[in-house]
Amino acid sequence: GGVVPIRRIAYDGTRVTVDADETGTIVPVTRPHAFGAATFDEGNIVDFLRNGALPPSQQVTDDYAHASAALEFRAEVVDITIPLRSTNDERRTTNDAGGWSEKLNRVRIDLPLFARDISDSIRSNLAYILINRDGPSIQPGARSYDRSWIRDGSLTASALLRLGHPEIVRDFIEWYAQYQYPNGYIPCCVGRPGSDPVPEHDSHGQFIYLVAEYYRHTHDRALLERMWPRVLRTVEFIDALRHERIAPKYEGTPFYGLVPESISHEGYSAKAMHSYWDDLFILRGLKDAELIARALGRSEAARIAAIEEEFRQHLAASIRVAIAHHRIDYIPGSAELGDFDATSTTVFVSPGQETAMLPRDALARTFDRYMETALEPRDYTPYEWRSVGTLVRLGRKADAHALIERFLRDQRPDGWNHWAEVVFKELRHPGFIGDMPHGWVGSDFLRSMLDLFAYEEGDALIVGAGIPMTWAQGGVRIEELRTHFGPLSYSVAVEDDVVHVSLRRGVEVPRGGIVVVSPADGSRTIVRELPAEVRFRR
Repeated sequence: GGVVPIRRIAYDGTRVTVDADETGTIVPVTRPHAFGAATFDEGNIVDFLRNGALPPSQQVTDDYAHASAALEFRAEVVDITIPLRSTNDERRTTNDAGGWSEKLNRVRIDLPLFARDISDSIRSNLAYILINRDGPSIQPGARSYDRSWIRDGSLTASALLRLGHPEIVRDFIEWYAQYQYPNGYIPCCVGRPGSDPVPEHDSHGQFIYLVAEYYRHTHDRALLERMWPRVLRTVEFIDALRHERIAPKYEGTPFYGLVPESISHEGYSAKAMHSYWDDLFILRGLKDAELIARALGRSEAARIAAIEEEFRQHLAASIRVAIAHHRIDYIPGSAELGDFDATSTTVFVSPGQETAMLPRDALARTFDRYMETALEPRDYTPYEWRSVGTLVRLGRKADAHALIERFLRDQRPDGWNHWAEVVFKELRHPGFIGDMPHGWVGSDFLRSMLDLFAYEEGDALIVGAGIPMTWAQGGVRIEELRTHFGPLSYSVAVEDDVVHVSLRRGVEVPRGGIVVVSPADGSRTIVRELPAEVRFRR
């Protein structure tokens, strides 16, 4: 059987022909032993095999497109190639070793031998994300989640862009955009039957962020022009949403000026909440809509900027009111509950870059409290990988590496370099784990790991903020890591008492400079010209 509709299977004694959708596939067979095919009405081939038999038919045609078959053969090495849905050159090259090598090594990250599980896991999770794609659809898995979410897709796209795959992100944008509603609403999820009408209000900002992030990496103005009408309609929808809470009855409450409650946060699926996760992505989308408008010279830029600033003020005020109302000392996950959810709060740091609006003490306390239990044996979702990059960006490198060591222990089975959606502290616990490998979890891992080596902060590029001294002593080399300012290549080495950071040409020096962080003590040096050699005393 197949993961695509199979209408006809035939065996002529030397070869098997499979017709799946538009694809006709021939599987050559050497020294065949036994073969049997069945239609949907006759039963699934798995049931035949369970009973120790094969169906008698050598060829079948199934009107339901659910034909299945089994082939028994004797051989030392057998190559079977079955392309799914597409026979274009791009998909064919993915099937051979050379094609995979090129795709997984557009960015090179060379670490010391004792840290190779990091670099190996980066390549593996990139591969899993590519494998889980269904045409242009970026999917978190192939079993439980045979659909595409703009939430997962936008953040996964960020990782793909940084690892040199803009063409995949472009295809995803153009495919997903066609499902926008006429009123500007961006559906949270799209599957084969179509889009999902469930309101998850993070989706609107995530779509705009995705378009802008692609542009920041590629400067593809043509796609920006094509997406502009959709971006503008999304902004209009966002503006209408937030005005649902700009009314006298909401004054003095933490709900004033926010977008309405939704279930974008899985913890709120039983009852929708005013989730700050939603509002952060709404703000990120407004901020990026202004960027897009200015990049295209559109007159709407000033009006979008005014909406953005007013929404930022409402969001900041809501968080302060919620903290006071619930008598808490951390950033809450939602306005109603005052709940603790550090994994959700991470998005204010990345991709939001909006920590300035948060009470400083409450932000610090959020991650202090998180670290109090994060390293303990527990059941958790590895979406927490995004906390690693957040801690690096907050200057808490030691905490970040403690988490890395903790999460790496939960790769199951050993050697597969991936995580399920849910990890139980008891290895044999009989519970739902989602897809494994899980693409969105993998993308959170990728984004956090890449933050160790470089990330954008306003108009500056921060380099090496997450590299520990032990790695520097063993040698670190980064080749062609994509950033908003172009491909970054550098190396780190230690000689005697001096840390050498060598930066090559390639990346454009941004207005805020390239900020190089010492792996020894976190001190910083700003580079204004490349190539450059930076030296830190230990």
